Amino acid sequence: KMVDPTLAEMGKNLNEAMKMLEDNQRKAEEENEKKYARKDIPGPLQGSGQDMVSILQLVQNLMHGEEEEETSQAYRLQNVGEQGHMALLGHSLAAYISVLDRERLRKLTTRILSDTTLWLCRLFRYENGSAYYHEDDREGLLKICRLVIHTRYEDYTIEGFNVLYTKQPVIYISSAARTGLGQALCNQLGLPLSCMCRVPCNTMFGSQHQMDVALLDRVIKDDVESGKLPLLLVANAGTPGAGHTDKLGRLKELCEQYNMWLHVEGVNLATLALGYVSSSVLAATKCDSMTLTLGSWLGLPAVPAVTLYRHEDPSLSLAAGLTSSQPVEKLRALPLWLSLQYLGHDGIVERIKHASQLSQRLLENLKNLDFIKTSVEDELSSPVVVFKFFREYSNRDQTSHAAQASTIQHPIISNERYIYDTFNQWLGEQLAQLVPASGVDVVELEDEGTCVRFSPLMTSAVLGTEIQDVDQLVDCLKMKIPVLTSTLQLREEFEQEVRRTVGLLYIEDLSWPGLGVVRYNYHSDGKNDDKQEKELEKINTELLKKLNELESDLTFSLGPEFGGQKNCVYIGMVTEDLDVSELVETIAATGREIEENSRLLENMTEVVRKGIQEAQLQLQKANEERLLEEGLLRQIPVVGSVLNWFSPFQASPKGRTFNLTAGSLESTESTYVSKAQGTGTTPPPTPTSSLAKQRLPGQKIFKRSLRSSDAFSETSSVSHCDDLEKVDQRPPALFPGQEQGPLETEKAEERKEVAQATKTDTEDIQSDKLPRDCTKVEEQEGQR
Repeated sequence: KMVDPTLAEMGKNLNEAMKMLEDNQRKAEEENEKKYARKDIPGPLQGSGQDMVSILQLVQNLMHGEEEEETSQAYRLQNVGEQGHMALLGHSLAAYISVLDRERLRKLTTRILSDTTLWLCRLFRYENGSAYYHEDDREGLLKICRLVIHTRYEDYTIEGFNVLYTKQPVIYISSAARTGLGQALCNQLGLPLSCMCRVPCNTMFGSQHQMDVALLDRVIKDDVESGKLPLLLVANAGTPGAGHTDKLGRLKELCEQYNMWLHVEGVNLATLALGYVSSSVLAATKCDSMTLTLGSWLGLPAVPAVTLYRHEDPSLSLAAGLTSSQPVEKLRALPLWLSLQYLGHDGIVERIKHASQLSQRLLENLKNLDFIKTSVEDELSSPVVVFKFFREYSNRDQTSHAAQASTIQHPIISNERYIYDTFNQWLGEQLAQLVPASGVDVVELEDEGTCVRFSPLMTSAVLGTEIQDVDQLVDCLKMKIPVLTSTLQLREEFEQEVRRTVGLLYIEDLSWPGLGVVRYNYHSDGKNDDKQEKELEKINTELLKKLNELESDLTFSLGPEFGGQKNCVYIGMVTEDLDVSELVETIAATGREIEENSRLLENMTEVVRKGIQEAQLQLQKANEERLLEEGLLRQIPVVGSVLNWFSPFQASPKGRTFNLTAGSLESTESTYVSKAQGTGTTPPPTPTSSLAKQRLPGQKIFKRSLRSSDAFSETSSVSHCDDLEKVDQRPPALFPGQEQGPLETEKAEERKEVAQATKTDTEDIQSDKLPRDCTKVEEQEGQR
């Protein structure tokens, strides 16, 4: 077969360009040159021009320049496969086809547009439909609104907004719709925000993410009675947050009753290509229009979104912008036309089916996990899985919790909601970091709060998610649940322990995912606020440094970068074996030690200055006493020398030394006598935590002992002492090949003699006690 040389060369160049851009193995010399290249600074255009390799190398550096700093995000980039190459080739072909003569271009674009539209209508069960291809996924709905306005207002083309003024149009959207959708439509259509009506979701019956049909009916009746024109209803087949589907059947009946247009959008529309479709989603095939985002569903880069619609008047479609007389506009479908042919019907269905199986696999595993609450529309088949960590109370805890909530109901409920939102935010971030191929993200829902969402229809084709990724996600979730449960249980105990401890201040920060926040209070002595703030920051910074130097499994930090409290120590997630009392005691003791050292350094200058002044006075007094002892004649230069030669004066040198530890002056007579510098008084050792001294060998700090508290009774303590005596009497262990030397033998004999002597003394004491007791008994018998 004959192949156009230009097309062959275009495909070859595209393959070479993609290989060069996807090649992440760069040489060390290129990396060094890249570090000093001014790639972010615009420069002048070179007059001689550059070849394609240099330009592609520049593009590669711009794409992967920050990869060393963000290695964790590099794996979240889309994996462009062969079908992606076909989509990218479509853009190159569109530029090449646009230079053809007008007749050939018209025939080619008509064929591409008709083929793609036919395939999509059959694939998604939308009969007798037309298609509009657009880059922005909201643009299709915008053109549909213009089509409906042209249809309902016959004189709109001539009179414009004057027609809308006489009878105001109303567009109804769900409160669970995309954020900012209504405002964007009003801005593009030139309508006031009063033309947009947000319909609340169910509150009593049905899903809380579905549009309330009964309430919508009453709202439409009120608008009709007030002289308004119900224009269009935007429904969801898979809400952006939870993935729930509105009751499309009843909504379609309501739209037919009031002559309204029904537009449907959502991720669940992808399941229309499967063999089995739920009845709620299947009702979308009867709607007036729907928007499909095939790029994310099939993992195709740079392909347009498609809006399928049914309308009989092509002139109104042309006026609304849904169709175009320009052949170049029709080339938007070319990348999708190539990609659909490459995948085929079976390939498209297989990708959507694989995503549905992934969500079903996760949903089945989540049912077996404790403290995990799911929010799905259908337990048997749900393309979107939303779950959150939630700790159910037992019967006893629930009774006490209800009694406590009855007294201060609103603060407890709000605090509890904030804490769970914070913990679920942390859980979602951890899962996304540990299993990036899963594509989980965090979503904020109105009723459920912060949740973790798994939507494989939107991410699996792009990230290449497999069944083992879902299993790994479940394993990571099982590891995080005990940590969340333990932290939630110990959070209140930590707060109570901190409030009871002198010198510590508990900081309530509900947005911190961890055990809690604590601050060491600095005891100021009449200092101003600025100086006190600096001292507080210095002490808590040093406290954080000391805590991080400890060998523990806890995480201490300054808190979040934005919005956190200043001069505090933030403690992260903990496990169930944490000893909260030891942790708080260690924090308080370390803070006191740092404060004492800080006070010592502050007073050092004043103490040294006073000591020097006192030393000068004492030395001056000593000189006066020396003059009185030596006499006046010894002070005369010549006479004093002769007198000292005939009769030397024996006087001990007197000096003073300053003891920094005691803060006092001491005499140097002992130094001159002993010819050595005295050490002075040894400072008392820093008190340590008593709990830390009882730590078992190999047990980390802040960890409770595995032994139960009931085991430590008098009997166990006595037996423990006996064990210590046995250990003392046991000879030391020898290494293989090592003989017991004479020194070890003597030490063993000495220990044995000491033990025997102790035992003999004990027996003597007991024997001395026994006769006296017997004598007392005999005397009592005699008196009787």
